[in-house]
Amino acid sequence: MSNEKTPKRYRRIGEVCKITGVPRAVLRHWEKEFPMLKPIKRSGYRYYSDEDIELILKIKALLDKGFTLKGARKRLEEKIPPEIAGFLKILEGIKEELKEIEGILNGNNKS
Repeated sequence: MSNEKTPKRYRRIGEVCKITGVPRAVLRHWEKEFPMLKPIKRSGYRYYSDEDIELILKIKALLDKGFTLKGARKRLEEKIPPEIAGFLKILEGIKEELKEIEGILNGNNKS
């Protein structure tokens, strides 16, 4: 057997927090704000790929430069192939519509 360590394919949230310096609660929030951040969820655990970690570091860098969450999301979407960016915009529209529906159902309709 070789003594060389093989790179991990996926890492749990605690390890990702140590690598990136981003707290767990923030990572969970970013999953909602950044549709392209999709860790695998199994048995109540989140598993992040190296690509997810790279994306988290990009998000952190953008926010450190003064971008808002929305601005960082838009900047990252610019680098996504057009068909995927279009799909993400559709999802964002659906998300806004669902918020409106939720407001109506909760009696917060300002009509």
